[in-house]
Amino acid sequence: MCLSNVYKNDTNSDNLLYRNIADVRIEGNKIILTDLMGIRSEIEGVVEKVDLMDNYIIVRDC
Repeated sequence: MCLSNVYKNDTNSDNLLYRNIADVRIEGNKIILTDLMGIRSEIEGVVEKVDLMDNYIIVRDC
C-alpha cells in the first residue's frame, strides 16, 4: 500500500498538512484528500508535485 504525506510548497516538516493520504481527487481548484481511515479533507490549491517513490505530495495556493 502506498500512502503519502501532503505538504504546502515544500517538504519542510513545518509545512506538513496531512499524513497517510490514500486517495487524491482534483475538482477544479479543489483537492480532495482521503486518508487511510477514510477521513476526507478538502483544500483549495494546485498539485505541484507527486513523488511516489518518497511518498509525498506538494500543493500550493492557486
